[in-house]
Amino acid sequence: MALKIRLARAGAKKRPYYHIVVADSRSPRDGRFIEKLGSYNPMLPAEHEDRVRLMGERILHWVRQGALPTERVAKFLGHAGIAEMPVYREQPVQSAPKKKAQERAKAAAAAAAG
Repeated sequence: MALKIRLARAGAKKRPYYHIVVADSRSPRDGRFIEKLGSYNPMLPAEHEDRVRLMGERILHWVRQGALPTERVAKFLGHAGIAEMPVYREQPVQSAPKKKAQERAKAAAAAAAG
């Protein structure tokens, strides 16, 4: 059984609140879970102490059992000092202008310089 430590959404419409849970990776996002390990309230300011609550001892227990945190939960664990900070994915590079646009830009730069 592949275990994940992930967010399960709760709260009302337009007022999100998440439980940090350990669950089988095949179960639905808001469905059955094994244990609740904390909570995340994105409506609170970033510096508020109740924004992210974690049960560090239980999280370490489940990580030793083979549970893998999702990217967002790994970020929370890194900020709390429970685990290493994850390596962030690279931001996509904006595509370069097409060939004709590059030629026009070169011509405009040449005209301005000369």
